[in-house]
Amino acid sequence: MMKYFTLVIAFLLFSCGKKEDVLLPKSNVTIVKDVQDHSPIYIFFKTEGKDTIADLNRKSAIISTNWILNIDKRLPLKLVIPEVMKMQDKKRTEKMHQNEESENYYSYADSIGKNLAFLPFTKVFYKMERPAKGSFIVYFKKGKQQVFMGNQEIKIAEILKQFYSIKFEKVPDLVFLFDKNMSYEEYLQYKILLQKEVTYNLDKLPVEYIF
Repeated sequence: MMKYFTLVIAFLLFSCGKKEDVLLPKSNVTIVKDVQDHSPIYIFFKTEGKDTIADLNRKSAIISTNWILNIDKRLPLKLVIPEVMKMQDKKRTEKMHQNEESENYYSYADSIGKNLAFLPFTKVFYKMERPAKGSFIVYFKKGKQQVFMGNQEIKIAEILKQFYSIKFEKVPDLVFLFDKNMSYEEYLQYKILLQKEVTYNLDKLPVEYIF
């Protein structure tokens, strides 16, 4: 298996003869080490004047395979997630070649093993809006190491402990809200910590809000 010893995936676009790079997020935590039978999808960081653009390249995406999304860490979440949603919708609505066993993964650089690692997100549904009133919101704010629950700032590892310690008259939906202005790198680092500390055995939070 090919090893990646750099934090940059070089993707050669033969059609126009130029090389484009995706700068991947990195982490010292490995969630998934290897993904077989996959198609790569790229979201490049581009600029036009003062505007930043998330440039989606999905030429290699085969519906029946696992999809690995290689996304530039510099992009803001508000530009990344609409492109991710397009790909999710395409895979979910394509019936003819659909493989129910296939998964979707984000790739990132494993800074310990010096190779690629992967984070699954197949079951996540994204919404670019505020959560409904009455939801119990865990807010992930740009530039913060902690998260906010109500008016309290806590560690990610304490989310469920804090939630279950509250005596609700009626238990509300627990929802995750991510600051749309954070970078994709910051988002993925949050997601890796959540997978490690909170959601690894909790498959009941399929909706994520980006606002």
